[in-house]
Parts: sequence; structure tokens; C-alpha cells
Amino acid sequence: MNLTARNKIDVRVLLAADVVASVEILPRVRPPLARVFAGKPATSLLNVLPRLFALCAAAQQTALLSAIETARDEVITRATKQHRIALIVTERITDLARGLFVGHLTQDVASAAAIRSLRSELSALGSAAHPVWGSAQREATAGIAAALAALGMPHDGDALKSGSPLALHIAALNEVDLKAVPTEHSFLSVADDRNIAKRLLVDETFCYCPDLDGHVPETGPWARQMARERLSPRPFGAVERLRARIVEILRLCAWLEAGAQIEAAEDGIIEIYKLGPGRAAAAVECSRGRLYHAVELDAQGRISRFEFLAPTEWNFHRRGPVVRNLEGAVLTARRSRDAVHAVIASLDPCVGFTLNFREVRDA
Repeated sequence: MNLTARNKIDVRVLLAADVVASVEILPRVRPPLARVFAGKPATSLLNVLPRLFALCAAAQQTALLSAIETARDEVITRATKQHRIALIVTERITDLARGLFVGHLTQDVASAAAIRSLRSELSALGSAAHPVWGSAQREATAGIAAALAALGMPHDGDALKSGSPLALHIAALNEVDLKAVPTEHSFLSVADDRNIAKRLLVDETFCYCPDLDGHVPETGPWARQMARERLSPRPFGAVERLRARIVEILRLCAWLEAGAQIEAAEDGIIEIYKLGPGRAAAAVECSRGRLYHAVELDAQGRISRFEFLAPTEWNFHRRGPVVRNLEGAVLTARRSRDAVHAVIASLDPCVGFTLNFREVRDA
């Protein structure tokens, strides 16, 4: 059985003159894990999961393990939860920072040395993972902060250094940005968890095409910033999402450097929900947004139901943030097709994507 069939997203943009008339999204084909895992011992999933999810592996494992433990009525100790939160934060920093140099600074020769240093420190942070947060982790986190500062991200604030690689890149993005149509925004949050968790185990189609009372909220760094700081979501686009990514990296690094104390962690990084006998779900805030796993165990502790819902299913929904961000937008600059690509990339799907344009004219 091929578990990664058509593991990409196709985005088709229909242009009428200089206006985005419509956006069609052909979603990825998700691996049929519910059928594959049915009847298997719950613990057997944990060994398989890293091979199925190359991205956000720690978040995927934490979500599944937390759901299984809760379904079994096992108590998760404070120390275990603190360790898992630190692992999730470490993975988020790594993924968010890697996205900066892969998606934005790949061709920037001037920043090559700083990028090499950042990659080295990210690797050191990953290898320093340990249940007790100590000097090795703090040293690696401080190294990441120093490497980010060399790219223009000061450790003591969110204003980029003028003339730095990241500041110049954001200026270039601004030059090709779209003139988007004002629209309503909604953001996925902890308050939505229980509703989502219940629907995962009763509605077989929900994980493929989710919605909340007809709305399809955005999830990810920008959504977290909007919800946390209660900011007005205008303007919005690739630049705002990139800035939110930068702010989040700095904030998470500061939390790790301060000792990774659970009391100071952001709300909702890991949440668990008991849904009935042998039934439970967990939500984890990973780099791309909010991730859900839900399980139902039989009397022998085997999987009878398993569902997962990744951030990509919200952000690349046929009525989701990508479509809202692009439909009706005016292509105002010579390189505005690059801006369309930048908007899609700013939502950072967990699989690859293709982008195609088609021009239409009135008869």
C-alpha cells in the first residue's frame, strides 16, 4: 500500500486581467492511517509514526502518545509534560528557523556564513534534547540567538536590523506584494479543541475537509500572534506571516534560555481531552499550526479508531486562508505572480505544492 500517494497540493489561479478571479485547490491525498492502524496494538503506532511524518515528528509522536495515555486513563506527570513541551518548542524553533533560510535566504550569498552557523546551532539544540533542561541546551539556544542576530534578528526585540539580510528580503517582498481585498479572518485556538476532537471520531470526512460552523480558520505563527496579542489582522499577507515567524522564533528562544519553565510556557502547547471510555484526543501546537490526534481503543488496548488533523488541512482548504488571501487580489506589480507564490509559501504546507496560472478573457 502506498501511504504517500500524491503527496502534494495543486493550486490553480484563474486571472481576469490583473485580478485573481478564483483559486482552486486540489488537496493532497492523505495516508489511510485509520485503516492501516485498525486492530493494531496502540504502542505499535509510535514506532511507525516517525517514518510516516518526516516533518514535525516530535509533535506527531507527542500528540499520539498523549491521546493513547489519556484513553488509557494514565496520568501524565508534570516532569513528563515539561519535557514534551521543551521538545515541541525545540522542534518549532528548528522548523521555523530552517524555513527562513530554505524559503527566503537560499540565494543570499552574503548571509551564507550566518546560515551555516544557524544550521550548526539548530543541530546542536536537537542533539541536546534531554528530560532535564540544562547548560547544553542553554548554550545551543544562545548560539541560535547569536546566529539569528547576524541575519538581522536582534535578541531583545522584534524590529529587524536595517540593511540586514532579513530586512532586505522583507523589503523585496513588499515590492511584489498583492493588493488584497479586505476579508474576515478567524484563527484556530484552544477554545476549538474539544469540538474538533469530538468530530474527529464521529465524522469520517471531517479530517479531510474540516470547518467550524462553516468557517475555516487559519492556524500557524501569524494566527498565534493575532490571537495572543489581539491585533487587527490588517494588513495581511506573506510579509506579515514572515514577521510573525521571526517574532515567534525569538520568543521561544527566550523561553528556552530562561530555563524552559512550564509556568512560563504559552497556553495550549499540549492539551488532552478524554472523550469517553477508551476514547481520547490530544492537540499540539506545532510549527505550522494546531495538530490533532484522536484514538479509540478496544478492550484489549488495540486501535479501533484513529484520526489525525494537520494544520495544512485548514490552511489549504478550498475555502481557507489561501483562497481568502488571494481571491479578488489585484496584481499591482511586475513581479506580482511571485507575490502569489509567496502567499502560498508563507502558509508553509507540510507537503510540496504546484502553482499554475490561467488567463481568462470576456467573450
